[in-house]
Amino acid sequence: MILLGLIVALAAVVVGAAVVLDNTDNASVSAFGDEIPGITQQWHVFVAGAVVAIVFMAGVMVATLGLRRAMRVRRELRDLRDEHDESMQTLEMERRKLQQALAQARRGMDDQASVPAQRVAPN
Repeated sequence: MILLGLIVALAAVVVGAAVVLDNTDNASVSAFGDEIPGITQQWHVFVAGAVVAIVFMAGVMVATLGLRRAMRVRRELRDLRDEHDESMQTLEMERRKLQQALAQARRGMDDQASVPAQRVAPN
């Protein structure tokens, strides 16, 4: 994939250079009803278009990176939330077991306290 990307980029540079070198006639560009100063040749128009394309691609790249980051953060938060829920369930089960053990221990102490102590007769 990297090699394919480099080949496509190199082809784009070659085509761009050919367009710039072949177009030397006079030209003018207007935007929003006003003529843009400094653009007098056709290659100026091409370069301006290339700059706009680069800015557009940079914007798309930033948006894509932001979207990926947001998705990664959401996934991490969901995983943390699931982990938290699991640990809370585990703690709740441990609490119930400890409460049952405490109740059994208290019943055992109550049973021992209710049985009168037997006296041993002296010989």
